[in-house]
Amino acid sequence: MALIPLEEPTLKRAAPKGFAPFALGFRPFYLLAASFAALAIPAWVAMLGGLFAPPMPSMWWHAHEMLFGFAVAVIVGFLFTAGRNWTGLPTPTGARLAALAGVWLAGRLAMAFGSGPWAAAVDLAFLPLAAFALARVLVKARSTRNYFLPALLVLLTLGNLAFHLAQLGLVTWDPLQAVHFGLALVVVIETAIGGRVIPMFTFNALRGIWQWRNPRLDAAAIGTTAAALVLWALQWVPVLAGGLALLAAVLQTVRCVGWNPRAALARPLLWILHLGHLWIPLGLALVAASQWGWVARSAAVHAFAIGATGGLILGMITRTALGHTGRMLEAGKLESWAYGAVLAAAAARVITLLALPALAWGGVLIAALAWALAFCLYLVRYVPILLRPRIDGKEG
Repeated sequence: MALIPLEEPTLKRAAPKGFAPFALGFRPFYLLAASFAALAIPAWVAMLGGLFAPPMPSMWWHAHEMLFGFAVAVIVGFLFTAGRNWTGLPTPTGARLAALAGVWLAGRLAMAFGSGPWAAAVDLAFLPLAAFALARVLVKARSTRNYFLPALLVLLTLGNLAFHLAQLGLVTWDPLQAVHFGLALVVVIETAIGGRVIPMFTFNALRGIWQWRNPRLDAAAIGTTAAALVLWALQWVPVLAGGLALLAAVLQTVRCVGWNPRAALARPLLWILHLGHLWIPLGLALVAASQWGWVARSAAVHAFAIGATGGLILGMITRTALGHTGRMLEAGKLESWAYGAVLAAAAARVITLLALPALAWGGVLIAALAWALAFCLYLVRYVPILLRPRIDGKEG
């Protein structure tokens, strides 16, 4: 069964009338995630400047919220939308979808203004509910190929639980270790799904181009990536983690080259996905270097979190928003500026960490400004699209 077949309309239509924020999973979660992304990073910079403080150390709040708040919202919105395509069965819409979005929003408010076990419980509620809703549809349709996705949501739940147990002082783990474990899972999701859709999107848009793909290489790249990142996140056997990460970086690079990223340079909707995914082998190389004590651990964290996750998310929330509202799959100037901004944010943060540590604060400010700009540009373009019904009159 094909993964996420996107419709590619050939005719431009007039803007629809009406209000449809809960017609399909991508709509509320893309809106909420993009709005949160545009606000949370400036808020964190303000915390660093001492303007106000969250109910926990600001670094813990920042790391947790960008993963278990921002990234998780996009993943769930994407999977609810894709799940309907994979199975032909309905995923949550209407009041059920609004309730799930409300649970996610309650979690963000609890993390910003609450404290103690009750705040942790509110935040922990979202992922299990989302995993159950997705698993229910996949199991009913016997979509065995995709069973691993709700399982990964359950693992993310466990990572979030580990974070809260640690920040509440109930266990002796480092809360950031739990976030890094969650980030490792997100990168595995990105490379698994990216390996399916990025070459497919490229071939569909550029018929006749050369591509090379090998299922064994895909399995080896994903498997070594997962193993290396789990060892890295849990800080087990650093020498082995570094060796696996370097092997995974090489395999991922060969895999990406086979998708023919050079052919995609003229299409913003394609190059942002290729460049976003290329941050994964770069991040793996930085994992290897950090495990051997050559660079700071945070360089790999930000390569994955800003470059790979930010770049791939921005590319996919653009593409799926266009395709699932019946529009032409074409990115305009606003999208291109947004893509450039998120990649610039990644470069600024990683380069200053690696080569210009004395300018680390400047790197934070540049990255924060570029990141917020990227998602503000997205909101300017896509708020009307996500709130209105499909222009072709179909459901979704």
